[in-house]
Amino acid sequence: MQNLLNAFLVGGLICLFAQILIDKTKLSSARILVVFVVLGAILQSVGIYQKLIDIGAAGATVPILGFGSLLAKGTIEEIKKIGFAGIFTGGVSFGAGGIAAAIFFGFIISLIFNPKSK
Repeated sequence: MQNLLNAFLVGGLICLFAQILIDKTKLSSARILVVFVVLGAILQSVGIYQKLIDIGAAGATVPILGFGSLLAKGTIEEIKKIGFAGIFTGGVSFGAGGIAAAIFFGFIISLIFNPKSK
């Protein structure tokens, strides 16, 4: 039960921070997404985001900050394994499963709900 509460609190705080940015700044939603991905990567690279993941589990890995963290973590591990080439392959190899799932399920949902172009 404590794990659920921690995930709810961590994820909720991340979403609260995003909502404050939406309400109080003139940043577009695309820019806020970029800020969150970059922030997640920076926090992971300095070792802070992993501690947040340890506390909040899915509450920290599911939001877009978690994607940035995943890219940084993959890049760091691949650099340790294969050297300089890991800069180009690490983020993609670590994020491939999630990206593939998003494409697959997005396609399935588009078949079910018949999306319309804007």
